[in-house]
Amino acid sequence: MERSLETQVSQAVDAWLRWLPRWEPATHRGRVAPCRRCFGSPVLSAAGLGADVPHGVQHGLSTRVKAIVDAAVADYTARNLPMLQAELEQQAARNRARSYRPAEGLEPEFEGLPLDPDPVPGAPFLFTVSGLAAEEEAAIPALPPLSDEAKAALRQEVGLADDYANMIGREVCAILLHHRLRIQGAVSEFVEPQIAAMLEELTRSLDSPFDPHDPGPPTP
Repeated sequence: MERSLETQVSQAVDAWLRWLPRWEPATHRGRVAPCRRCFGSPVLSAAGLGADVPHGVQHGLSTRVKAIVDAAVADYTARNLPMLQAELEQQAARNRARSYRPAEGLEPEFEGLPLDPDPVPGAPFLFTVSGLAAEEEAAIPALPPLSDEAKAALRQEVGLADDYANMIGREVCAILLHHRLRIQGAVSEFVEPQIAAMLEELTRSLDSPFDPHDPGPPTP
């Protein structure tokens, strides 16, 4: 598993490095709430992507690494946790019954992000993507309820899966430490110059808030 994890992490970093030159600073209004996947992530700490790195840069790497952990936990669950595996299979079958699944099949840079922008006070949306998805999900019958004994057994297996996920996560973070130099080198090459250019443009606009070529409003 350790050798396989090293290969998977290296490939995930390689894929992120291939994507990074395409990154550009967002020009739209950002979200207020922090990303639950990235905020305080030990994966990003191990990779050396601190709070000074734009979230769009962080998210693509954290999502790729999360996929590695998820795959390892899924394999462990299928081999060792039959009740949890059965519950997951039932939930997956229920999800497949939905014809509208907007959160699936996204690129790593967008996976796990909110489907809709933050609402603007006084300007309600006619509809939201998440609202449409919730309407369709509500129309699908819920899974049959579990007995108290089954719930207790399922909670125990979920705890075992969580423990395994934490173990794999620690191993992945240890492996990521060996990739910090090339991750930080890529940030210095492709991200920092764009941030510096934005700050320079902002400084110029603050120093000269008015266009010298703008004649201004006509005099009465």
